[in-house]
Amino acid sequence: MTEALGSTATPESGRPEDEVAVKKRRGGKRGKKGPLGRLALFYRQVVAELRKVVWPTRSQLSTYTTVVIVFVVIVIGLVTVIDYGFSNAVKYVFG
Repeated sequence: MTEALGSTATPESGRPEDEVAVKKRRGGKRGKKGPLGRLALFYRQVVAELRKVVWPTRSQLSTYTTVVIVFVVIVIGLVTVIDYGFSNAVKYVFG
């Protein structure tokens, strides 16, 4: 196999200024702060993300809650019927 001229597959073909730029970046903003600074940054990021959330209205929330409760009741009924059928089948087979 021959290697193509100017291939980017090997690390030696990288530009030297790229390696210098990588060495200068040491953690960015988070690298210079202590544990309390990182904790404060985390808290600020959490608050910023929560501001982006589209919260449901009271009527939407009650609708969603009703749908979930009805779905859970239906699934409970289905599992109960299947369980009852299997238990009767096992009693019939094994006495």
